[in-house]
Amino acid sequence: QLQLVESGGGLVQPGGSLRLSCEAAGVILDFYAIGWFRQAPGKEREGVLCISSTGASTNYAGSVKGRFSISRDNAKNTVYLQMNSLRPEDTALYYCATTLRRACSGNVASFGSWGQGTQVTVSS
Repeated sequence: QLQLVESGGGLVQPGGSLRLSCEAAGVILDFYAIGWFRQAPGKEREGVLCISSTGASTNYAGSVKGRFSISRDNAKNTVYLQMNSLRPEDTALYYCATTLRRACSGNVASFGSWGQGTQVTVSS
């Protein structure tokens, strides 16, 4: 059974960096697109970035352009979200999920196997 587990969240000061990890169990990630999403208190879940099986990335959130990047290490069955120049408005619970297809999707409903999330708090 596919299970995705996020890690790497924490408390960081504005301008700082974090790297989140999404590790898969029960499936070989090589063939699947993985997306990162976030949900802040009182707000809807929003897409952040997605990476296809071939390594092509899709940006869902204009506010992270130039600051966040996504990568994958198939040998470790893990997808990473590198977050730089963090802002207080990046504070949220971050999740990863998969389309179980090779390509990313612009439809959140196309993603499944959601992890439990990892909390990112940006505050001084």
